[in-house]
Amino acid sequence: MSIENINIGEGELEIMKVIWASGGELSSGEITKAVENKGWKRTTVSTFLSRLVEKGVLESEKRGNNYFYKALISKRDYSSMKAKSLISSLFDGSAKSLAACLFEEGNLTQNDIDELRAIFTKDKKQ
Repeated sequence: MSIENINIGEGELEIMKVIWASGGELSSGEITKAVENKGWKRTTVSTFLSRLVEKGVLESEKRGNNYFYKALISKRDYSSMKAKSLISSLFDGSAKSLAACLFEEGNLTQNDIDELRAIFTKDKKQ
């Protein structure tokens, strides 16, 4: 399955954030502990993990009595795909329209604007 076809739900995304933050692999117990503030039961976390494996986003490996999970896509790749999808579906393919919307709604700080300007200027020089 290509990354463009992957849809990760909100709960699943919370699991992915934990795994991405780890930078490696985690056991199901470690993942459950990391999201305990959500109030999810172990079976709920297990369901999310199974779905993510089915979607091709996670790889699982059983070692003894434990399952270990590793991300098959990076946070950057997933974020990029979702941003492209958002721009395509809501802004008719115009990244400029997205940026204008964020600016007009006051969602960009002066620091954000300065950082974006530096990125755009750097790209022009190359």
